[in-house]
Amino acid sequence: MIQRSIPLNNKNWFQTGGPADYYAAPINAHEFAEAIKYAHNHKLPIFLLGEGANVLISDEGFKGLVIHPQLTQMEQIDTKDVRAGAGVSMNQLIEWCLDHQLLGLEEFSGIPGTVGGSVYINLHYFQFLLEQFLVSATVIERATGKILSVDRTWFQFGYNSSRLHDEEHYLVDATFALKSATDLEIAYARGRRTEIIRHRKARYPIAHTCGSFFRNFYEQEVTIESNGKKAIWVAYYLDKVGVKGALRIGGAAVSYQHANMIINENVATTSDIIAVARSMQKKVYQEFGIIPQPECRLIGFDTYPLHSSDSSNLPSFNS
Repeated sequence: MIQRSIPLNNKNWFQTGGPADYYAAPINAHEFAEAIKYAHNHKLPIFLLGEGANVLISDEGFKGLVIHPQLTQMEQIDTKDVRAGAGVSMNQLIEWCLDHQLLGLEEFSGIPGTVGGSVYINLHYFQFLLEQFLVSATVIERATGKILSVDRTWFQFGYNSSRLHDEEHYLVDATFALKSATDLEIAYARGRRTEIIRHRKARYPIAHTCGSFFRNFYEQEVTIESNGKKAIWVAYYLDKVGVKGALRIGGAAVSYQHANMIINENVATTSDIIAVARSMQKKVYQEFGIIPQPECRLIGFDTYPLHSSDSSNLPSFNS
């Protein structure tokens, strides 16, 4: 089950990055637990890879075990609850739910990611958060390999965060409470899903990107206000410094569709993407005195590759 030197550049949306030293693709909870046990016994760091839609992997790859869950079961466990494995894509799950007359998750239409990754980041779209639908889950405890049943409160959900960020537990499956619907309601939901996807394709690049590269600022990080509210939107600042469709280094560029999205123009390395991101940070700092920090997960880097939020360590920003 454990493989060696497996390429990762074909397993993430940026299509960059080096290989995994060790790799496993478990198809059930037992194999998942065995992979974790292997990493524990060999003192290997673990990285859990879903669709790779929100990650940037080092050109050197990952010096540990990459677990790529293939737990793809879906089942309706009562009239309204659905259990889905960590390896199920959210778009597969949404279609399955609509086929079974269930509503709710279509609000996340068009957003790439698996159930595992979506629970990990508490997937969100406008006012909707995945935690609003999740009722229970199964996780594996890293230290012991035990399989545990937990409820929603266990996850300690926040914006873009959950307890899974402690890297001490890994999701096996999740159960969502949805709403039974009539044929007419399902037809309306399918139309809404189509429109959401159309809207996303018109506004955002849909390939060779991680989506939003930088997170929004926290209110205490900014001083500029708009309509009486703190301007926390990182894209606002990136638009102001003129990077959209203009900044390009090597094979990487800032998308012409969105100032906070970096794309691989088919020939980029991870180093190219990092160089673009650092340039974006520097431009915002020089104009506004604040430094954007990534929402995209940085995987396999020996040292933090971007500028930190501590500008005192960055004298070159003033040059």
